[in-house]
Amino acid sequence: MYTMVRDIIASVLFVRDLGRCLTFYRDTLGLEMQNSDAHSAGFKMKDIYFLLLDSSAAASLIDSEEDELKTKIEGGPRGLLAAEVEDVDAAYEELSAKGVTFRRPPTDQPWGKRTAHFADPEGNLWEINQPIESKPEE
Repeated sequence: MYTMVRDIIASVLFVRDLGRCLTFYRDTLGLEMQNSDAHSAGFKMKDIYFLLLDSSAAASLIDSEEDELKTKIEGGPRGLLAAEVEDVDAAYEELSAKGVTFRRPPTDQPWGKRTAHFADPEGNLWEINQPIESKPEE
């Protein structure tokens, strides 16, 4: 079977305050920065390139109706990024100690994952997860 789209190679978040978000992702989450310029900051996460892109730059890149798209982009989160971690509970404790506010603490889900949810400084939603069977014994 032919599949036109075979792999997601990058994930891009549109942000209003690039500096504040850069600090959060680099210093709080500990992501390693690959590159940056006045409108973006890029991080390498295993096989995915993760980019923070200023919403004005995003609007001019994606659509000729820049003002209209910028208003849509700045309307709030429209998705969730999920990242696997070795130990959800340990990551939850570490991030909480760094001031990250979780919307939901570690919870076992019926689909076999232990998850916790938080938002970045602009409200972009994140899930950290691990398979329940890999949960460390207490």
